Amino acid sequence: MNAYSVLLYYIYSPIDNVLEYRDIHHEYCVKNNLLGRIIISPEGLNGTVSGTVEACENYMKWVKSDPRFQSIDFKVETYDKVAFNKLYVKIKKEIVHSELPVDPLVKTGKHLEPQQLKEMLNDPNVVLVDMRSNYEHAVGKFKGAVTFDMENLRDLPKHVSEIAHLKDKTIVTYCTGGIKCEKASAYLLDQGFTDVYQLHGGIIKYGLEVGGENFDGKCYVFDGRVTTDVNKVNPEVISKCHICETPSDRMVNCSNPVCNAHLAICEACGTEYEGACSTACKVHPKKRPYDGTGAYSKPKDGYRPDLAFKTRLNTKKLEIVENLGLCE
Repeated sequence: MNAYSVLLYYIYSPIDNVLEYRDIHHEYCVKNNLLGRIIISPEGLNGTVSGTVEACENYMKWVKSDPRFQSIDFKVETYDKVAFNKLYVKIKKEIVHSELPVDPLVKTGKHLEPQQLKEMLNDPNVVLVDMRSNYEHAVGKFKGAVTFDMENLRDLPKHVSEIAHLKDKTIVTYCTGGIKCEKASAYLLDQGFTDVYQLHGGIIKYGLEVGGENFDGKCYVFDGRVTTDVNKVNPEVISKCHICETPSDRMVNCSNPVCNAHLAICEACGTEYEGACSTACKVHPKKRPYDGTGAYSKPKDGYRPDLAFKTRLNTKKLEIVENLGLCE
C-alpha cells in the first residue's frame, strides 16, 4: 500500500493578505514535512502538494478551516514516495498564467461532474476541447477531443478561430485539474460560444471517480511522476518514441542541456542514445550523464525549506508582487 499522497487543488477566492498568508502557508508546510508547488495570488490559491497520507489529510483540513477556502476540491492520488524534491510557495498575479481578460467569479462555463461527462461522451453534439499545452495532450487526451498546438493558456486567443465553426455545438473544456478551464471556458463565452461546460476537477478527478474511460494515454502532471495513469477501463498508448516511433508514454528531457527537449523516448532508445533525442545531442560536449530516468533535477545544495522569504510589508515590494506577478 502506498504510504504517500499527492494533492492537486485550486480555488478562486480573493486573498487580501497575500504577503502574510504566503508566510503562514509556507511555515505550515515546513512544519508538517510537505513538499510541492503552491501559488498564492490576490485571486486565489493553486497547488500540488505531497507528503505522508496523514500529513496530507491534516493539510486538507487545515486549508479548509480557512473560511475563504471551505469549498476547495482536493484531488487525492497515492504514490510510493513524496512526489517532489523541494517546497515552493510563491506569490503571483494569477493562480494560472493566462492573461485572459475574464474573471471566473463573475462568469465561467457550467461545471460538469465526471459521471455527467461520461454519459455525454457518445453524444455527437458534444465536442471536447483540450485546454492544455501541446506536450501535455501529446501523451494523453480524450478520444476525439480537439487539441491546440499552444505552449500555454495565454496562447488561447490565437487558436479560438480553429473551433469557430463549432459555436452551435455543446463545448466541454477540460484540463489536468480544472483550473485552466475556469478562465478558458469564460473566454469562450466572451467569444460568442453559448453552450459551454467545463470538466469539474479535470482529468484527474475523472479518472479517480469514474475510471477514466475513453481517456487515451496518460495524464501529464507537474511533479516527480511526470505522467499518471487515468484510464482503468480501455487504456491505450497514443504517444510515440521521438526516435524510433514505437508506442511510448515515457516522457523525458533530452540529456543535452542546450536542447533539453521534453518528449517521449522509449527505454531502449534512451539507453542507446544515452538520454539524448538525436545523434547530435548524444555527442554534444555538454551532454549530462544519463541515469536511465531522463530527469535532471537541480542540485539541492544549500536548500533550506525552513527559511521562508522575508515578506515584510513594503510599498515597493507590494507593487512588484501585485503588478508584475513576481514570486516572493
